[in-house]
Amino acid sequence: MLTRIACALALGVLSSTPALADACSDHYESSGVPLVTSMTYKTWMVFPAINQGAAFDKISRAVLAEGFVDVNVEKKLGTLTAQQETSGSGRPQTLRVVVRKNGKGSRVDALFMVQQGQVAPGVGKNLCRIVNAVGE
Repeated sequence: MLTRIACALALGVLSSTPALADACSDHYESSGVPLVTSMTYKTWMVFPAINQGAAFDKISRAVLAEGFVDVNVEKKLGTLTAQQETSGSGRPQTLRVVVRKNGKGSRVDALFMVQQGQVAPGVGKNLCRIVNAVGE
């Protein structure tokens, strides 16, 4: 009897704990050599309960809220590209986001590219803020 109660209690605790999911930062990676070559930063997340249309709308609002300009939205294709010029050099940095169907939910891939000679401090945190906007 005591064993059944202990098992029931353990099962109750486990079922009330949210499932462990990957964090955006778990998927973050970069390539290139800072200041020497162009740099590419990317990450992705899966949102199993958010359909592609809703995810795309949230991503679009998040990108606009971050101050990107020249935002090009292709909702039918699930793509968004935007520019940002923060270095004063007149050379833009490019953000590309793709939202696609993944089962009943969505997968969001975000890519940020900076040109040779530019740096982008904190880009991982900023990319994840945009991607995580889907789940908010």
